Amino acid sequence: MRIIELNNRQEHILQIVKDNGPITGEQIADKLSLTRATLRPDLAILTMAGFLDARPRVGYFYTGKTGSQLFSEKIKKFTVKDFQSVPVVVNESASVYDAIVTMFLEDVGTLFVVNENSHLVGVLSRKDLLRASMGKQDLESVPVSIIMTRMPNITACNQNDLLIEVAKQLINKQIDALPVVREVTDGENLKLEVVGRITKTNITRAFVVIGTEEIF
Repeated sequence: MRIIELNNRQEHILQIVKDNGPITGEQIADKLSLTRATLRPDLAILTMAGFLDARPRVGYFYTGKTGSQLFSEKIKKFTVKDFQSVPVVVNESASVYDAIVTMFLEDVGTLFVVNENSHLVGVLSRKDLLRASMGKQDLESVPVSIIMTRMPNITACNQNDLLIEVAKQLINKQIDALPVVREVTDGENLKLEVVGRITKTNITRAFVVIGTEEIF
């Protein structure tokens, strides 16, 4: 979905529609001394990219949107489910040593802690594990539940949240990742099941997609 670079003819078409819209494809072709068939691909590109709007039996209108505005609109449509990755979880009974090994083997910066029912109960960061490892306690005997950040002091998101809003939370709270969760019932209580994760790397991938994929 990259912002396309318009060629000279497409720029000329935009100017014609700006000055004369609404205007039909035949009228644009006449002004450029070209056939309607020749212009059809250019008009399709400009319409799909959002620069023009087409209405049946009326013609083409200029939307008034710049390339940067169209870029902004597209990134604001991305949702968490478009870019989330697989979560890395540990049980709350796991030892700090096991958590350190898991973090190293999975090459992640955040672990999500779940209980025996796979419900989210905590989060472990690199800082948490580093702080624990600097003490004199036996890391194999200390459960992660002792050092983790607990609910309700955990920021989470769901799959339908806008990616741009999640990115703001990562920045504002100065954290590396958020668990992607969905609500489940446990008796009369609502719990959170971890279904994914959103990290700064995921956010970066969204910008790479915008920069390298075609909008059409």
